[in-house]
Amino acid sequence: MKKTILFLFLVNLVFMGYAQIEEQPLDSIKEKMIIIEGDSIFRNSIDLDEVYLFGKLKFSSYKDKLRYYILRRKTLKVYPYAKLAAERLEELNDSITKIKKKRHQKRYTKEIQQFIEEEFSAELKKLTRTEGQILVKLIYRQTGETAFELVKELRSGWRAFWYNTTASMFNISLKELFQPETVHEDYLIEDILQRAFTDFRLERQESVLDYDYAQLSNKWGDVGKKQ
Repeated sequence: MKKTILFLFLVNLVFMGYAQIEEQPLDSIKEKMIIIEGDSIFRNSIDLDEVYLFGKLKFSSYKDKLRYYILRRKTLKVYPYAKLAAERLEELNDSITKIKKKRHQKRYTKEIQQFIEEEFSAELKKLTRTEGQILVKLIYRQTGETAFELVKELRSGWRAFWYNTTASMFNISLKELFQPETVHEDYLIEDILQRAFTDFRLERQESVLDYDYAQLSNKWGDVGKKQ
């Protein structure tokens, strides 16, 4: 009985001791710390993804406004194809590095090329000339290679030449680059993409090219500003 009373007394004493101890700061500078679920490390800040704050669209004329909205409709339409092309190319490159024999690499490349044609051809045939040219630019944005170079890699240089010649008949160059630093329309395309990513209208896929959208916005000013 005495042992029981002594045990209860000790337990009560411990709780009284906890109640009397003031909560101490986690460190000497008394910084407020943050506990993130699933993370055992105390933090004094939270890393957030970079976001852009967009101003209201301004245009110098109705013609510029109409041009922008037409470009936006076309860009939103073809971007998913460029994104998918970049993903397929990455998958192809990753797989090829694991294949030792060249003839097996060629066979696998041919199979992927046929798969891409079957996956894309029906939809791509529905694109207009300007949509096709925007797609070529976006492919370069996503892969760092022109559509001509990609065709040349997946097929022979001769086939790439004829692809480019055929495209030229419709005023489309497969060698077109994406240059938002120097080409105003390319900047408009980038502006359209960034706004669509922020609004979750498109799934974000970062460009492999080295440019900063914020700096581009400072350079070009209002969206409707002409070069």
